[in-house]
Amino acid sequence: MAAPPRRSLLVLLAGILVFGSLTTLATAIYEDQVGLADWHQKYIGKVKQAVYHSQKSGRRRVVVLTEENVISSLDLRSGDIFWRHVIDKNDPLDQLSLSLGKYVLTLSLGGTILRAWNLPDGHMIWETNLRISTASNPQLHVMSNNKVANDNLVLVSAGRWIYAVSSTDGAILWEKEFSLDGLEIKRILQSPENGIVYALGLAGSSKLALYHLSAKTGEILKDIQESLPGGLLGETVLVSDNVLVALDKARSSLLVIEFKGERISYNKVHVSDLVQDLSGSLELQSLSNGVISLQTSSSISLLKLKGTDGLEVLQRFDQPAAVSDSLTITEKEAAFAVVQHLGSEIEFIVKSTSDLSSEIIKEKLVIDQNRGNVEKVFLNSYIRTDRSHGFRALVVMEDHSLLLIQQGEVVWSREDGLASIVDVTTSELPVEKDGVSVADVEHNLFEWLKGHMLKLKGSLMLANADEVAAIQAMRLKSSEKNKMTRDHNGFRKLLVVLTKAGKVMALHTGDGRVIWSKLVPSLRASRCGGVPSALRIYQWQVPHHSVMRENPSVLVVGKFGAEPSIPGVFSILDSYSGEELNSMKLDHSVVQIIPLTLKDSSEQQLHLFVDSDSNAHLYPKSPDALNVFLHEMSNLYFYSVDIQANVIKGYSLQKSCNLNVGDEYCFSTKELWFIIFPSDSERITISETRKMNEVVHTQAKISGDHDVMYKYLSKNLVFVATLSPKAAVDIGSALPEEASLVAYLIDAVTGRILHRVTHHGAQGPVHAVLSENWVVYHYFNLRAHRFEMAVIEIYDQSRAVHYVGQ
Repeated sequence: MAAPPRRSLLVLLAGILVFGSLTTLATAIYEDQVGLADWHQKYIGKVKQAVYHSQKSGRRRVVVLTEENVISSLDLRSGDIFWRHVIDKNDPLDQLSLSLGKYVLTLSLGGTILRAWNLPDGHMIWETNLRISTASNPQLHVMSNNKVANDNLVLVSAGRWIYAVSSTDGAILWEKEFSLDGLEIKRILQSPENGIVYALGLAGSSKLALYHLSAKTGEILKDIQESLPGGLLGETVLVSDNVLVALDKARSSLLVIEFKGERISYNKVHVSDLVQDLSGSLELQSLSNGVISLQTSSSISLLKLKGTDGLEVLQRFDQPAAVSDSLTITEKEAAFAVVQHLGSEIEFIVKSTSDLSSEIIKEKLVIDQNRGNVEKVFLNSYIRTDRSHGFRALVVMEDHSLLLIQQGEVVWSREDGLASIVDVTTSELPVEKDGVSVADVEHNLFEWLKGHMLKLKGSLMLANADEVAAIQAMRLKSSEKNKMTRDHNGFRKLLVVLTKAGKVMALHTGDGRVIWSKLVPSLRASRCGGVPSALRIYQWQVPHHSVMRENPSVLVVGKFGAEPSIPGVFSILDSYSGEELNSMKLDHSVVQIIPLTLKDSSEQQLHLFVDSDSNAHLYPKSPDALNVFLHEMSNLYFYSVDIQANVIKGYSLQKSCNLNVGDEYCFSTKELWFIIFPSDSERITISETRKMNEVVHTQAKISGDHDVMYKYLSKNLVFVATLSPKAAVDIGSALPEEASLVAYLIDAVTGRILHRVTHHGAQGPVHAVLSENWVVYHYFNLRAHRFEMAVIEIYDQSRAVHYVGQ
C-alpha cells in the first residue's frame, strides 16, 4: 500500500482543492476525504437567451442558455439552480424554446441537433439529428396551435432546409429543401387560422423569397421571389403581418418591404433621416404592432411604421441602455421594457406598443457600479391580486452577473461571471494585531452592534425566521476557518480571480464567499470599445517587512482584441479592498508575461512583458527595479511556445532594445535554441513550468534502502506534451493504433531534452502540474477506455546516480 501524501504537499495544494469546482485540475487527497469539500459553487455564465415558465401552481422558473454553453433552470423566486447541463464546446447551443409547458427544446451545432429536456428535472427526453448541408444561422419555432397534430409542431430552419418535428417523441414529420441556390431562411411565421407556415429567406444579398407551406405536409403552396437593388445585409425584422424592415448592404438605409398578394413592393428610408449619430454598428429589433427599435453605439430609437411606406421616430434613449423583446399581454396589446442608466441608478421602464407616449411602469433602482452597464433584458408578466398586470425583468449586466428586478427592487442576483474565470492567484490575509479584536478587522461598529443585537434576540427566543438565518450565517462566518485573518498554518487565504468580463473578485478559501469585487475600469469593454482578451493576473506586491502597514496588491494585464500587435493595458489593485491603485495603457503589445523572483526595495515583484517584436519591457519602471534587474539579467532565460507553428524556442536578454526610441527599461532578446516538432506525427498540446515563487521543502529524497537521491531543482525545467494529429481532437475520433502522447522534460536554458517518454494509445485532453522535481499529467487511454495519470520524477545526475522514475 502506498504511503499517504506528505502534509507539506497538502499545504501546497490547499488552494487548488477548495477551488476545484471552478477549474479543471488534478489534486491528491486522503481516502477518507473522498466526496468531502469545504464548499462547492455552481455557476452558469453570461445569459444570452431566457424563457419564462410561470405556471399558476408549483415552482416558477426561468430556463436560460448561456455563452458558456450551459442550459439551466433557475428558481424565479430565489435564483437557485434547479438543474443545469454543461454541453460540450464542440456542440454549441444556438436556440432555446419551450413546448407544451413541459419540454425544454434546444437547437445546437448549426441546426443539426434538436433535443428535448424534461422541464422539472432536466432529463433528456429525445434527440433528433437533422441533415443540414451547410453551416448557417438556425431558427427554432414552436407552433402555438394544436390543429395540425396531437402535439405542438417544432419547426427548424437552417440554410435552405425546413424540418417539422414532433415535440413529444422527436420524430421528423416532414422535411423540405428549397431549390433556390444560396437561399438562407431568415424567418418562420405561422398562421393559426389556416394552418399555413410562412418561410422568408434571402438568396445572396439581393433576392428575397417568401414561401407559403402547408403545416401538415410541408408542401409549397405559393412561391414569391423579388430582386432588390442594392442588396440586403441579412438582418430583417417583421413589423406587422405583411411588412418587413431590413437593413441594406451599405448600412445606410432601411428598406420597408410590403407583401401584397403575390407581389413584393418596397420603400427606402435613409437612416440619417431618422438618427443623426450613425457611429458604430446598427441593430434592428421588432417590438410588435408596427414598432421596432434601432440601436446604435450612442442611442436606442423607437420607430413606428407610418402607413406602409415610411418610419417615424417616437422616442430616443441615450446609451447605455437595453431593450427587451416584446411580450404579449392581450390579443391586441404587447409590452416591452427599456432599462437605461442614469448616473448611479438604472431606470426600468415598461411601455405598451399601442401607446408609446406613456409608461406602464417607471421605476428607479440603485445598482452596484461594479456590475457595469446593462446588456440584456428579458421581460415577464404576472397577474397581481387586483387582476392587473405586473412585470418583472431578468437583467444581464456587463460583468456577466444576473439580476431579477421586480416592484422597484432587486429580488436576487447571481455572480455568474465566476463561470468564466481566466486566471487566479492567491493573497495572504491580514495579520491579527495584538490588542485588536477580530470584529474590528472584519466589521465596522454598526455591523458589530447589529450582530450582538441579533444574538441577544435569538437567546431570548424573539428572533423571526429571517433573523435566525442571519444569526446562523454570522456564526458560520465567525468560525475559525472563515476568519478574515491569517491562521498559523497558512491555510486561510484569498483567492483573487479574474473573469472573462474583466472583473476581479476575491473569494475566501474558508467558505467561498465573495469578499470584494471590482470591474476594472481600464479593462471594461463599454469604455474602451473592444472585447478584453488575453487577461492574466499576478501578485504585484507582497509586503513582509511592512506587513502591518501595507496591503498586498495584484497586477491585472489585458488587451482589447485578438491581434498580437494591439497595445496592452494593466491595472494594480489592493488585495484587501479591490481599490485600483494604478492603471496604465501601454505603448507596446503584450504577447507573454514573465513574473520574476526579483523584488525591488518596496517589495514589488518584477515582471517582463514581451511584445510582438520580441522585445522585453521591465515593470515596475523605477531606477531601483532597474538596478536589481541588471544585476541578475545574465542569469535570466525564458521560452515561448508557438502551437500553430509547432515549435518551442528559448531566449536570453540583452541590454539594448531594437526600438528607435531610447527606453532604458526595454531589452532585446536573443534566440538561443529551438525545437521543431514534426507536424505529421506530433502536435504541441500543453506546456507547463514551475511557479517562480514555489518553496522547496527538502532537496533530497531518501529511498527505502537509505540511498540519498538529490532532486533536480531547476526553475528552467519545462514540461511539453505532444499528441499525434488524430489524437488531438475529441475522444473516439482516433483508433488506439493512431493515437499517442509524447511527454518531454526540456531545459529552457540550453534546449536539451532531459527526458522523453511515449504513451501509445493515449489521447487528450492533457492536463499537467509541474512542481519541484516531479510532473503529474492526465490523459485518456483508448485501449483501457479510462482516464489515467502518470508521474515523472527527475533527479540530479551531477550529485547522485541519475534516476528517472515513472
